[in-house]
Amino acid sequence: MAIDRKQQIIDSASNSFSLYGYKATTIDQVAKMANVGKGTIYTFFKNKEELFDEIVNRLIKEMKRVADESVDPSHSFYENVHRALYKLLEFRKEHQLTIKLSQEARDLGTPAVLEVMAKMETAIINYIKDKVILAVQKKEIKECDPEMTAFIMMKLYIALIFDWEKKHKPLEKEDISQLFEFYIFKGLSI
Repeated sequence: MAIDRKQQIIDSASNSFSLYGYKATTIDQVAKMANVGKGTIYTFFKNKEELFDEIVNRLIKEMKRVADESVDPSHSFYENVHRALYKLLEFRKEHQLTIKLSQEARDLGTPAVLEVMAKMETAIINYIKDKVILAVQKKEIKECDPEMTAFIMMKLYIALIFDWEKKHKPLEKEDISQLFEFYIFKGLSI
C-alpha cells in the first residue's frame, strides 16, 4: 500500500503546530516527525507558511462541516444559529491546534498566527452571515446588515463562552441559549 507522503507531512505538521505552536515549529521538526527528508516537504510546500495555510484551510473546512451537521432545516433560524455557533466555538475550544494558536496569538502575538485567527473568525462570520441572509429572505428575521449581525452574534457567543468564565462560574449550554435569545431576538425593551 502506497504511503500518502503529503498527508503524512500535513498530519505531522498539524501535530507539531498543536504541540509547539507556529513559531516553534520548524520544517526540520516536521520532516523528523513525518519520517521524510526536508526535500520531500519542499516538493509539496514552498515553505512553512504554505504548509501552515494548508492545515488552517483544512481546519476551517472541518469547522464548516461541524456547523453544517448541527443545522436542522426543520428548526428555526434562532435554534440553528445557536446550535451552529455553539458547535463552532466548542470545536475551537476543544481542538488542540486552535487552543495552541489562541495561546500563541495571546502570549506572543505572532503575526502569522494572528492572521490565521482572524481568518478563522472571518470564516465563522461568513458562515453565520449566509444563514442571516437566508433567514431575512425567508422572513424569519427582520431586514438587517447580515455581516454586522453575524459579527455581533459571534462576539456575544465568545463573550458568553470564553470571557464570562474568566471571572464567573461557566454558563451551561442552556443558559447561553437563553441569554443569546434574550439579547439577540427579544431585546431589552419592555
